[in-house]
Amino acid sequence: MVPQSSTSFHGLHRQKDILILPNAWDAGSAKLIEDAGAKAIATSSAGVAWALGYPDGDALPPRMLADLTAKITDVIRIPLSMDFEGAYTKNPSKVGENLKPIIDAGAVGINIEDGEGTPELLAKKIEKARKAAQSDGVNLFINARTDVYLQEIGSPESRVGETIDRASRYRDSGADGIFVPGLCEPADIEAIVSEIKMPVNVMAYPGLPSAKELKKLGVHRLSSGTGIPQMIWNRVAELATDFLATGDSKPMFKNSMAYSKLQELFTR
Repeated sequence: MVPQSSTSFHGLHRQKDILILPNAWDAGSAKLIEDAGAKAIATSSAGVAWALGYPDGDALPPRMLADLTAKITDVIRIPLSMDFEGAYTKNPSKVGENLKPIIDAGAVGINIEDGEGTPELLAKKIEKARKAAQSDGVNLFINARTDVYLQEIGSPESRVGETIDRASRYRDSGADGIFVPGLCEPADIEAIVSEIKMPVNVMAYPGLPSAKELKKLGVHRLSSGTGIPQMIWNRVAELATDFLATGDSKPMFKNSMAYSKLQELFTR
């Protein structure tokens, strides 16, 4: 593992260009995304959970996420942010215990979400995450995710204000950025960005403006979410179904990545 400075990851959120993160789900995908030119790696919680045989939604044992973190930092040379879901606990006092092995494995950022929990609960979890990182001497980038839009909380007219209120609470608790998956209307994006005093992260979503437009609206970070792993897994299912039905080898070698290219990527 080549240690990456958390300072460099913080800096990527202050640059003029929008930080685009095609989300990885294992060490191999992280290496491929790095090779494609990514400035940092961030994981998809759903992609990670599925790849390890679990459903998304705080079901993954934290030790498995720590093990994966170490595997990824062992093969990449750019900063890594791990999706920490809801910290894999409803008890804020256990957040530090779950987070420390992930920091020790080399992560310099995390996503942590309110999901189905209350804003008060996430605020307490963020406070514990910040204390755990500080005790390890790491200026961890804490990206607080709110599901106001994704879960359609409240009326459409109330969601801008609710997101701003939650972001303010999370910032005061120690968050460095706010992640709002499902947010895609330009007027709402502009209203939220203008009021929130930290970087705003959105996720690839039907109807989301282009990265160029998002940059104009003041968005600092764009994540692909589950988009890439969902496409990959669908293609695996199609190929497996076809091969089981026909035994035909041709489809498996159409648009495939060369064996030599993959070998080159992973040769130490």
